[in-house]
Amino acid sequence: MSDAAQPTAAEVRAAAEAVKAALDAHLAAVERRSGEDDPAVYEAFNELAAAAEEYDELLYDRYDEVTPFEIPGGEDSLPPYAGPEEPNALSVLIRRDYAVVEPQRLLAQAGRVADLDADADVDADSESVNGAGSSVHAALGVLFGEFEPDEIASRHKEFGLEEGDSTLWVTASDEPADPGDWLEGPFEQVDPQRVVCRFDVSAVFDDEDGAADFDEPLEEADR
Repeated sequence: MSDAAQPTAAEVRAAAEAVKAALDAHLAAVERRSGEDDPAVYEAFNELAAAAEEYDELLYDRYDEVTPFEIPGGEDSLPPYAGPEEPNALSVLIRRDYAVVEPQRLLAQAGRVADLDADADVDADSESVNGAGSSVHAALGVLFGEFEPDEIASRHKEFGLEEGDSTLWVTASDEPADPGDWLEGPFEQVDPQRVVCRFDVSAVFDDEDGAADFDEPLEEADR
């Protein structure tokens, strides 16, 4: 890590203080918990884990030292399932991260799509189509408007993209949501206790012994 990008000693000290505060908050939540699956304890646990991870990273970047903390992840990061035993509806939440590693390839692919749309006289957003080959922002809008997310995932190299982490969560509901009910904030009301299962893909698993094949689900939450 370059000297210019290194955290300051004050930032490392502040991160250490954040860990101490998170420890106190976690203990206080445990002491006043209302039951085995108290959400306040779960929240305090996550905040403590995040603070410890941040401190560990800054300590290493600044002083090349590590802590004995082990941050649980995967299925340990979700509380026990507390949703309906026979769900009447479900939601599938997906996040996939990409890095734009070949902008020119991305622009060229978007330009081809825009040309095909123009030749076929397809009604499309003129600003996005006309500017498809001139900016990455416009090109992404054209490509993700043309192709399904699964197709982009399978063809990402063609579009100049590099895969990062991805996760898929399946959550259970008592009843289907009303049309348009959650569109303004689609990921704001996720209840971790209603996650039936989750599947994660990350390069971090390369460092783990016996890492699973990335073509298969890597993690599943306990039910």
